[in-house]
Amino acid sequence: MNPETAVIVNLTEQSWILQRSYGVFAVNACVSGEPYGLTRVAARTALMDLGDKRTLDVNITAREVAEDLCREINSDGGDDSFFGVFVIQGNRPTDKELAEARERLTAFYRRVVMAADREWERSHSYLFINDVERRAARHLGVDKEWHYQPHETMECPGCGEKIKPHVAVCKICGAILNPAKAAELGLVPAVQAVVAEVAKLAPAQAAPVRR
Repeated sequence: MNPETAVIVNLTEQSWILQRSYGVFAVNACVSGEPYGLTRVAARTALMDLGDKRTLDVNITAREVAEDLCREINSDGGDDSFFGVFVIQGNRPTDKELAEARERLTAFYRRVVMAADREWERSHSYLFINDVERRAARHLGVDKEWHYQPHETMECPGCGEKIKPHVAVCKICGAILNPAKAAELGLVPAVQAVVAEVAKLAPAQAAPVRR
């Protein structure tokens, strides 16, 4: 590794912007399809105020900068928290470095999920489940009732019910929202049958009263 640079590895899809006294830094996320993200940082010089209008330049090595950034990120979850961000010895992480970091991240996420389980048992409120807990459940691949993922919806022009966008047919009233897609999927006859059943269930119109 170049002594003037240090490399940070990020195992997660989360990115960070950190503002320190010696500069602003962006820690890259792990993009989809890649095992990790890399961020290179360089040495910095900080200005120390000695008072009486005296200052002192303090040189901060690249590794000290990188370790400070990782410490700031990983401490955000309390004692012994770890968000998958760490400094490596070389330009690329070794298999051992990756294995140890992944094991540590998994252990942390398991504790986070357990905490979310306890909170859900107590409150049954999505408001008390945070993004880190949802991210932990997604990373571990566990199916949790509290792992609510909001989905974009639209209003059906036929019945006004909330439905997913881009659907061919409304499952509530049978309205054909995308005729081409409905025909391609062979849903048109099925839709007509649904409409007929809805018509049977609808109250008959009252006959006009003859005087």
